[in-house]
Amino acid sequence: MQPAARGEVTTAQRLRTVALTALASFILTLLVLNLSLGDKQVDDRLERLHGVGDAAFLRTMGSVLGPGLLGGNRIETLVNGAEFFPAMLESIRAARHSVTFESYIYWSGSIGQEFSAALSERAASGVRVHVLLDWIGGRLDDAHVQRMREAGVEIRRYNSPHWYSLDYLNHRTHRKLLVVDGRVGFIGGAGIGNEWRGDAQDAQHWRDNQYRVQGPVVAQLQSAFIDNWLQATGRMLHGDAYFPALQPAGQAQAQVFTSAPGGGREDMQLLMLMSITAAARSIRLSSPYFLPDEVAVQSLVAARRRGVRVQVIVPGAHIDLPLVRWASRATWGPLLAAGVEICEYVPTMIHVKLLVVDELWSSVGSANFDTRSFSINDEANMNVHDAAFAHRQLEVFKQDLRHCRAVTLQQWRGRPLSEKALDFAASLLSSQL
Repeated sequence: MQPAARGEVTTAQRLRTVALTALASFILTLLVLNLSLGDKQVDDRLERLHGVGDAAFLRTMGSVLGPGLLGGNRIETLVNGAEFFPAMLESIRAARHSVTFESYIYWSGSIGQEFSAALSERAASGVRVHVLLDWIGGRLDDAHVQRMREAGVEIRRYNSPHWYSLDYLNHRTHRKLLVVDGRVGFIGGAGIGNEWRGDAQDAQHWRDNQYRVQGPVVAQLQSAFIDNWLQATGRMLHGDAYFPALQPAGQAQAQVFTSAPGGGREDMQLLMLMSITAAARSIRLSSPYFLPDEVAVQSLVAARRRGVRVQVIVPGAHIDLPLVRWASRATWGPLLAAGVEICEYVPTMIHVKLLVVDELWSSVGSANFDTRSFSINDEANMNVHDAAFAHRQLEVFKQDLRHCRAVTLQQWRGRPLSEKALDFAASLLSSQL
């Protein structure tokens, strides 16, 4: 075979070029799909028709978002790991029939070991124990997982990557759900990690809430877990071990609202916008990742213009993802100009996810106030229509405010040029933070 003349392209080179081009196109396609936000988001500010105290508002929330609100629930607020970890472990150790547990974060630290021991002991005693961990967030080593499986715990990973489904890699479960015997449930924003231990006493121990639930709405918590268990395993969990008859345990009306990309379930954004739009007097919002899009900013500004007091608590210098803080700051100008009170929590990372409207309507759970929670992640929030519950949330919120630094419009405008540039650059990535 004669060598190719200089400048002449051989067949092998052409094939290599075609192969590399095809590979690059394939990778780019996967990247675009992986970073996509799913279905179209709400892009117009909602019209205000009802207040949170109106029966029509509750009918709308039950019909549009679903399921309907159920009465007769008792909901306890557990502040920081010093309260919620012992309560969760106590319930697990008392299980007689079933334990269903879903978490984005479950790490192999000391608190992870305690939970694993409690779950394994119950499984070894004949209790049906099902654990669903996110493939990215559930960082348990293989030996740890194997010990739990040997004890009888059924563990599954949510959205483990496969070559044929890499476009779903960005779709994670961010839910934090625990249901014991179908009768006692826990929901909130805390993961199973040592950062949540203690009482937020220093920068190494985070500030967060969890909620213990009893009453008819526990069945909705169970249903939220089974929704993702079915996706991960193809098996349905049902029967009295999971869905016993539930009697009233308190006075609160509540619903468990789930959201996920695809299938028309990406409604967490609607929940937040409808709640904000219904406000007549006050909005209290706490979010560790506060990245409002243009519609959310407009909705909060519109609330201020009709006389609603809006207070937002965000992390200060102590935050696990500094990019989020920078991107968040880029959105503050119109909010501060309208009179929204933005307060940075000083002592440690604040991971509380809380919305309280007019001291009557509350939403708590896993959802952050950002595009990822609105469009990409599987989330679960519990909405509560109850003045006593809302007042308890307000007490905790005010306590957090005592540890905050208020940000003024003058301070925001006067931050160094380097910070402004950093904030702008980070904001370009806000949809994926």
